[in-house]
Amino acid sequence: MANRFRVLRQVIAGHMTSRRAIAAATDLSLATVAHLIGELIEAGVVVEAGFEDSGGGRPRGLLSANAHGGLLVGVDVAETYVHAELYTSALTVLAEAEEQLHPEENSPPQVVRHIVSCVRAVIESSKVDYDRVLGIGVSLPGQVEREGGVSVFAPNWNWHDEPLGAMLAAELDLPLYLDNPLKATTVAELWFGAGQGHEDVVVVTLGTGVGAGLAMGGSLYRGATNSAGEWGHTTLVLDGRLCHCGRRGCVETYVGAPGIMQNLRELAPTSPLLHPDDQTATIDALAAALAAGDPVAAKVVTETARYLGVAIADLINLVNPEVLVVSGWVATKLGEAFLPEVQAVVARHALSGPLEVVDIVLCPLVRNPVSLGAATFALEGFLATVGARTHSRTAVNSS
Repeated sequence: MANRFRVLRQVIAGHMTSRRAIAAATDLSLATVAHLIGELIEAGVVVEAGFEDSGGGRPRGLLSANAHGGLLVGVDVAETYVHAELYTSALTVLAEAEEQLHPEENSPPQVVRHIVSCVRAVIESSKVDYDRVLGIGVSLPGQVEREGGVSVFAPNWNWHDEPLGAMLAAELDLPLYLDNPLKATTVAELWFGAGQGHEDVVVVTLGTGVGAGLAMGGSLYRGATNSAGEWGHTTLVLDGRLCHCGRRGCVETYVGAPGIMQNLRELAPTSPLLHPDDQTATIDALAAALAAGDPVAAKVVTETARYLGVAIADLINLVNPEVLVVSGWVATKLGEAFLPEVQAVVARHALSGPLEVVDIVLCPLVRNPVSLGAATFALEGFLATVGARTHSRTAVNSS
């Protein structure tokens, strides 16, 4: 299945490409590529798209993703919103829907209700049949058990072992694939963003929560229990601020949205930029004040960059990536302002060897990277069934 996924990734990235070009890019044999392309064409996700001159020999057949084939849904569930997008199998967007989550809307049934509403909205607004949908990928905050679709631990909501997959399956009669935003964002960066063409990539996500998605050798690294990347719950300040996870001094408590609010509170307790019960409004106010040259906002960004730079330097020393991408809604709003300061802090704290080879960049993706990554999980799940069907037919034919 991994090779099937690699081949399709090349087709999507190349728009129109040949079997020979795919073989060269993946180091797979031409025969293997031809076989896998045959499976993908039969599954309806790849089509023959014409020919190119081969320099005197037979014209080479060109391939592209089938924009008129199956559809995918990617859902980004954050602590403050649910965002869903409907994609073609070429991962181009057809429709999107978003609903806000109020602070008191954090029980599993409430969150499930918003997910179902957004999924139905993108499908029905596009006037497509549900049977064209190959699968739904859902990204949930915290630690997620993929196989069982269980939210193992979401500290900001105090969720423990919640059966979100089963709850969603009761409402949506479609294949479901659950994971978390660290993994989703990393896959999106590998396919379409700053990670393209790189083997070792770290994607730092900054939102209400904080984490780091890891790609090693060009593949997503999950760890033994799919919890790799919980960098936000590593200790930055010994005996520091109390975290939702129950420990003290976690990275998240200094560079996540609530942590940035606390940085502001400590620097200027009466600042009009602080909206005590609204993290989104506070980050928006900080961004606007920064643009206007407000000195308090500048101090908050400098303090946040100091914490974030040290924590990122630790990641660089540990993982030695080629690219480190800073992503998430907080980074979208504040990143342009604090990235140079973060880079300066990293330069003072990272080891010279890993520092020399890493590029620290903001997420270049225009669309929601978490929804995009979640949709690729659904595509990955569908491709696994393609292989199962192929092997089943082979077994029948040989018996």
